Amino acid sequence: MATDERDIAELQALFQDGALTAVALCQAFLERIEQIDRSGPCLLSVIETNPDALEIAAALDRERKQVGPRGPLHGVPILLKDAIDTGDRMTTTGGSLAMEGHRASEDAFVAAQLRRAGAVLLGKTNMSEWGYMRSTRGCSGWSSRGGQVRNPYVLDRSPSGSSSGSGVAVAANLCTAAIGAEVDGSVVRPASINGIVGLKPTVGLIGRSGIMPVAAPQDTAGPMARSVGDLARVLNALTGLDPQDDATQAAQAHTAEDYTRFLDPDALKGARLGLARDLMGDHEGVDAIIEEAVRVLRDLGAEVIDPAEGAAVPLFGEAEMTLFLYEMKAGLNRYLAEHPNSPMRSLTELIAFNRANADRVMPFFKQELFEMVEASGGMEEPAYEAARAECIRLSRSEGIDRVLKEHALDAIIAPTDSMPAWSIDPVNGDRIVGGCSSPAAMAGYPHLTVPAGYLHDHLPVALSFFSTAWQEGKLLSYGYAFEQATKVRRQPQYLATLPL
Repeated sequence: MATDERDIAELQALFQDGALTAVALCQAFLERIEQIDRSGPCLLSVIETNPDALEIAAALDRERKQVGPRGPLHGVPILLKDAIDTGDRMTTTGGSLAMEGHRASEDAFVAAQLRRAGAVLLGKTNMSEWGYMRSTRGCSGWSSRGGQVRNPYVLDRSPSGSSSGSGVAVAANLCTAAIGAEVDGSVVRPASINGIVGLKPTVGLIGRSGIMPVAAPQDTAGPMARSVGDLARVLNALTGLDPQDDATQAAQAHTAEDYTRFLDPDALKGARLGLARDLMGDHEGVDAIIEEAVRVLRDLGAEVIDPAEGAAVPLFGEAEMTLFLYEMKAGLNRYLAEHPNSPMRSLTELIAFNRANADRVMPFFKQELFEMVEASGGMEEPAYEAARAECIRLSRSEGIDRVLKEHALDAIIAPTDSMPAWSIDPVNGDRIVGGCSSPAAMAGYPHLTVPAGYLHDHLPVALSFFSTAWQEGKLLSYGYAFEQATKVRRQPQYLATLPL
């Protein structure tokens, strides 16, 4: 059953007909996790499964029979990144051995929303340890607790990150959908490189309480799925007012009641899209796939302005990195202090644990970023305010907003990653050359990535759509129209390496 890659609508039809139960579906996914994630190709994308998953699924099956389903996610198994709290028997560790055994006392907002919608929280996904923010020479998808996540298309290639396990688990059909979290690229990049759909929403659309932080102006959870339709259905469950996150207040006037109403195959007719050609040029194969995507968009009725340059900003540039240092020091210390069951109470303790256990925690790369964060000052310092203002200027008034206005655009398009997945190399770290995650991340604006093709038949390449705040519906409509016209996504083949 699990190998069929049924979407949420198909699963609900099977549930309704009595041809499938939530228990049977969860059992199939748990068996598949055991077969190909922990053995077989050994993807290591799932860091732990929920010991109560089958019991929860059985309760949901009984509820369906007695009163009917709660909605489209009733009985649907979903995985959560290991940075998202769950108030159950699962742990939340950020992939770190220093946090091993840590159980949160309550659900994160997104976990509570999913439970309320009837989803089964199947487990937690492996990730780049501490959201890729421990070392200046990190390796995407590696954590001291979970090991190295592997790309299911070509196993010696990077899964990207930091929501590495979420992207891989969805691509390998170990769940119906997953939740990632992003500060810059951590949802859209692993979605892109693992051939699935991912949405980094406007900051505030989804509540962030109970999620390990990096930088509040950019932090957000985001859904990851195999189709735009499934992504929209999961997004419906995630939105809402989070009493512990003030950013969600502004979202209430902009949140759609039902994001599936934007699933229009004709949505690109008359749309004005700007091709950010200054975010291309790193790999001719990727560029060729994007050029073909542009042709499809035009055939579907979009007017593509080429080029529409000016939104490019460097990944982890000076201003953004300065912002991270200040924000992470305050945010991580607050998270650890607010969790009474946490084995670590501060960043200082965390750094000391890593030093004392370097052979297990830091066998390949160290904790230079942690030490830089610890050495930074408080957020009242002028350097922080200057970095925040510069990030806004570069990404909004001199970036996305300016380009949209200058060309009267509905959205900007670009390759999500301007290079295909690189080889896994924990010794030297990642080889991230370019991509388009930073503009929308720094601005706090929405960003959707959709599969666009495959380089050398096996390495996924994706097309991004991003725009100004609260335009999730519009981006979903464009992504859906492109997806339905191309249907390029294919199941991974778990190749050991790329054939020469």
